[in-house]
Amino acid sequence: MIQVMDLSQTDRILVENFEPASASMRIAVVTETWPPEVNGVALTLSKLIHMLSQRNHTIQLIRPRQDKNDAGADQIGWSEMLMKGLPIPHYPQLKLGLPSKKALVKAWSHKRPDLVHIATEGPLGWSALQAARVLRLPVTSDFRTNFASYSKHYGVGWLSKPIMAYLRKFHNRTACTMVPTHALKTQLQSCGFDNLRVVARGVDTQLFHPNQRNEVLRQSWQADQKTTVLLSVGRLAAEKNLDLIVTTYQTLKQSGRSVKLVFAGDGPYRATLQAHCPDAYFMGMCSHAKLAELYASADLFLFPSLTETFGNVTLEALASGTPVLAYDCAAATELIKDTYNGWLVEGEDPQRYVLKALEITQHANTLANARQHTHTSIHQWDWQEITRQVEVIFRMAAMNSGNI
Repeated sequence: MIQVMDLSQTDRILVENFEPASASMRIAVVTETWPPEVNGVALTLSKLIHMLSQRNHTIQLIRPRQDKNDAGADQIGWSEMLMKGLPIPHYPQLKLGLPSKKALVKAWSHKRPDLVHIATEGPLGWSALQAARVLRLPVTSDFRTNFASYSKHYGVGWLSKPIMAYLRKFHNRTACTMVPTHALKTQLQSCGFDNLRVVARGVDTQLFHPNQRNEVLRQSWQADQKTTVLLSVGRLAAEKNLDLIVTTYQTLKQSGRSVKLVFAGDGPYRATLQAHCPDAYFMGMCSHAKLAELYASADLFLFPSLTETFGNVTLEALASGTPVLAYDCAAATELIKDTYNGWLVEGEDPQRYVLKALEITQHANTLANARQHTHTSIHQWDWQEITRQVEVIFRMAAMNSGNI
């Protein structure tokens, strides 16, 4: 198995000086979620893979068929191999790919990729891993979803250890697993994961920008210049700790603050939230363009989730000029400089989170000062730089394929 270490100083020098080969790579990408499905994995993976395609790499996308009319794409430099899938419980709009080892061995024997990249660890991802091992193909992977933590929010916390054991077995059979934060790398290493590299998620800094602020949109929320608009973006699900957002909002109102609360996204917890907070604005699923307006038109982004592997919404909010209040974990730890472009809450105490919200909304200039620093603070997370890092990792794995 290839031994790939994290980005030490030596690795950074190698990345900076690594000259791309003139020929493109043939990259097979395996995922069980893809746009138009709206979730962090689908959206960030899609952006990365399309960026790699623009850098003249040939992409073969392997994913579940999303509906009966889904034909997939087939064009120069890009093809899609659609597999059978089943709806995921609680999320019928998403599919879980079925085991497909035999089909993948046949396809890759006919047209051999230079590298297989597996983004999700479901049955389709496991089949891809097994097929690649049969054909001695180099494999890289992503750790994108904290399934072990999510299990606690669906009444199956006892599955946490078996899930982690499966994930460890899965990822340790790949040449390299990309993780989005140093904190997650440390956590996974303590659980026995090997060959980890930190590669952050990227953000489109042209789309998510402070100039997207829309006063007409704010007026639709009955928000004037003195109103503080609180925003939450993401899947409306129990594991996102959304009750704390409602509690924070209601506490601010009771304290005399002029506040409005906006939720963007959908999910199984929406009805519960609407019942608990009927005066909030629920925008439902939104396009990227609409999200850019929502972020920039808000005044404070509330992100109390404790189950994220990264939390790309934090990055998008900052790029849009909106300061963030988050727990000191996942991407927030690396993206937020406390009191500069947002605020970090230590531990997992909900009371601390609410008290911090009360503190930072007491004076209007507190949010205004933080807003001045948000967009410029995340320039190094532009997608061009992230794609270059991934490209180098792919080339290094392919070059060392003889050691598999």
